[in-house]
Amino acid sequence: MTLRILAAMSGGVDSAVAAARAAEAGHDVTGVHMALSSNPQSYRTGARGCCTLEDSRDARRAADVIGIPFYVWDLAERFHKDVVEDFVSEYAAGRTPNPCLRCNEKIKFAALLDRAMALGFDAVCTGHYARLDGGVLRRGVDEGKDQSYVLAVCTPEQLTHALFPLGDTSKPDIRREAERRGLQVADKPDSHDICFIADGDTRGFLAERLGSAPGPIVDADGNEVGEHEGAYAYTIGQRKGLRIGTPAPDGRPRYVLDISPVTNTVTVGPRESLDVHEITGERPVWLSEPRSGPFDCDVQLRAHGEVYGCTAEQDGDELRIRLANPARGVAPGQAAVLYDGDRVLASSTIADTARVPA
Repeated sequence: MTLRILAAMSGGVDSAVAAARAAEAGHDVTGVHMALSSNPQSYRTGARGCCTLEDSRDARRAADVIGIPFYVWDLAERFHKDVVEDFVSEYAAGRTPNPCLRCNEKIKFAALLDRAMALGFDAVCTGHYARLDGGVLRRGVDEGKDQSYVLAVCTPEQLTHALFPLGDTSKPDIRREAERRGLQVADKPDSHDICFIADGDTRGFLAERLGSAPGPIVDADGNEVGEHEGAYAYTIGQRKGLRIGTPAPDGRPRYVLDISPVTNTVTVGPRESLDVHEITGERPVWLSEPRSGPFDCDVQLRAHGEVYGCTAEQDGDELRIRLANPARGVAPGQAAVLYDGDRVLASSTIADTARVPA
């Protein structure tokens, strides 16, 4: 069946090959590049992100080679509000957000998809490494590139209007395919870091928007061991850049254990104090039938992060997760994504963590 497909083309190799595969499958494909900044020069330049003038031009050239119509859609205002401002406010509240996950939730599979459906398109096609099998979201076969984690915030309804043509292929094979197709982006470096932070300096980006807010850095006993310029510049599990002049009594490294925006305090301590046994997630999104009562599954706590065995249970509007083995550096604001093998079951935003004494 021929579908009308809107291919989101970031300017990279993955989205270009995804669009080419959709067109080759016989679908009626239109390429679109999302302009995510009213002033592209305010975001990153060069081939490191997905928000630049260079990326727009690369996407247009790829569409020309594929032979599909191409447009640029201005989503800058929505992106700034739902991704950039959310990123800043989450750090100000002592949480650690994932902006790529938020972009999928609010931009690609909300703003972009809504506009596409209003214009009569059947689905949005992206270059994510994930698979859809009868409406079930599964990991991509390339474990190193799997992006099911950042797609787990999508609702089942949104996924019925999504295509992920790359999920069954490895990244090296995608690059070789791009070269065979004559796509100039075949060797273009992957995007890294946060696309809207031009120099990669997250601390400086936040300081510019939130200002200087000096406060104490304390140990687990409440003793002041240093001073920070803003608690928002820290994240749970951080070791480097703590600016502590006095070493720990035992000489071991210190890590950020807690961030309190209310008292503007950063608490540091030994690595083992980062152990987390229990996680409370809020705003769960189920991609399968919600389970009643406790059930065993796996959980992933960051993109491309380690997978932990766990027992999970829906408790009202919250998801309670008990880890079989402790995880370290788990920060509120991150996503906890539940899996059954390679199948995504649900996602939720981490609201709280607890360490269960031995």
